[in-house]
Amino acid sequence: MPERKPGFTTRMLTTPYVKKDPFNALHMPVYETVAYDFETAEDIAAAFQDRKPAHAYSRSTNPSVEHLESKIIYATGARAALALSSGMAAIANAILALVKPGENILSSPNLFGHTYGLFSKTLHELGIETRFCKLLDPAGLKKYIDENTRLIFFETVTNPQLEVVNIAELVKLARKHKILVMADSTLTPINVFSAKAFGVDVEIMSSTKFISGGATSVGGIIVDTGINDWSTLPILSAYHEKKGEMAFIAKLRKEIFRHLGSCMSPRTAQLQSMGLDILALRVERSFTNCLKLAEFLGDHPVIKKVSYPGMPGSEYYELSKKQFNGVPGTILCFDLSSVETCFAFMNKLRIIRRATNMNDNKSLIIHPWSTIYSEYTESLRLKMEVRETMLRLSVGIEDIDDLTADLEQALK
Repeated sequence: MPERKPGFTTRMLTTPYVKKDPFNALHMPVYETVAYDFETAEDIAAAFQDRKPAHAYSRSTNPSVEHLESKIIYATGARAALALSSGMAAIANAILALVKPGENILSSPNLFGHTYGLFSKTLHELGIETRFCKLLDPAGLKKYIDENTRLIFFETVTNPQLEVVNIAELVKLARKHKILVMADSTLTPINVFSAKAFGVDVEIMSSTKFISGGATSVGGIIVDTGINDWSTLPILSAYHEKKGEMAFIAKLRKEIFRHLGSCMSPRTAQLQSMGLDILALRVERSFTNCLKLAEFLGDHPVIKKVSYPGMPGSEYYELSKKQFNGVPGTILCFDLSSVETCFAFMNKLRIIRRATNMNDNKSLIIHPWSTIYSEYTESLRLKMEVRETMLRLSVGIEDIDDLTADLEQALK
């Protein structure tokens, strides 16, 4: 009889340390240090030459950060993980490790605003083309793929449009054309979504969100799921010769990540390690609240439209059940009659905060048109399906009766 696998929260609370703590601390200590002493000159030379695993300089590796990475690996069953200073750093570092100037990636235009900016401006200026296309129609993507296409990038649930792609179909298409699949799973936390199970090569997470444990810190994670052995990718060939299946993470650690300096701080790593311990509990409470608020808003006569993939009436409901165990994040969007009405409503709120983050313990609301997407033209915002009448609500863990009452009084 196979040994029973512990549940998610149990695994997070029992992830072993890489080395035994001399004081048997139940929480990994914060190693707020830049450098580390070595017994001999030979030892430090061996560490720098990758002949002996050791921490030498905290911009490259740190014990507290390493523990967070270990927990992510334990949670996901992945081959490797790398913690960075932000979710945006994770996306940029991962793509720069896999795509060269003159090559291209495919992505939906319906992205988080800053991700769209990274693709359309920064990467474009570095010679990497993003071909924006409808990922909801995998069959229609063939015309965008050529010999220079390296990967498909998608958000498991788009922010704020809340679209859900068919991941299995995207992966099938990618395998046929021998290109990679990279998923930003920020809205679908690792206790409800397994990127590895769906054949995703690289998973990106903004750990600022669910993982931080209540908006305590900013961070990002790159996960090598273990699906790809990296033997056929020319950009990784030199690293594959030396590191084998660890080629992707090796290129990041020895080159892209190290040179760009986007390391996570030890204190952030500790906060996010503790956040993982209570992740499942927070997700469950936020999800229950989100469903109830979606139902409340859906029945309210003032509301023009409500979007949440976890609602039975959503066109993405069945996919959400299949891909995310029925928990497609805890973000919902709804429309009022005008910009003025949206602002007046937001200004009446007493418990729900006017703020830009997501997956905090606190419920947060924002008007995407006038904030996150304000730098884009009106025509582009509409093309990205961001409406001026749309509000994005990130549902927290407050008492549901209080959240409902707050919405109700603000809608009067």
